[in-house]
Amino acid sequence: MENAFVNATFNSEKDKPLTLFFKKKDRLSSLHPDISDTMINMKILRKCGGELEHAIKSRCVEPCSTEDYINAMEDIINRTEIGKTWTKNPMESKLVSKIPREERRPEKPVLKCHKCGSTSHLANTCTKKTKINEVQVIGEIQCTGEKEESD
Repeated sequence: MENAFVNATFNSEKDKPLTLFFKKKDRLSSLHPDISDTMINMKILRKCGGELEHAIKSRCVEPCSTEDYINAMEDIINRTEIGKTWTKNPMESKLVSKIPREERRPEKPVLKCHKCGSTSHLANTCTKKTKINEVQVIGEIQCTGEKEESD
């Protein structure tokens, strides 16, 4: 029974402060029947951990009852991150759900020369002459510029 008290530590995700205090209080009172309530409370607080123990002791002024310690512990755990342990690494979930780099990147556009339109080279190395104001001829249209008169 003494080993159970020594090995037990507080885990805010598994244990509620009420059940933790009363389980440990019952264990200590059965091991040491002549121990006072304040000593039991102090021994239980030492098992909570450094930051949580300090926060509870600073909130409760001596002498405090077990109920005051339980209320202070519940308030501290609910309002702050003290007493919470992180079992999962938050980065693991991001790594699992990540899409491989090749699939994330959009396909790159085909690079081509803007002077001649070839994909074998770029404009800075193009050897062809630049075409300025080139107009494409769709079909030949004959215009003489004179109006034809019909008789």
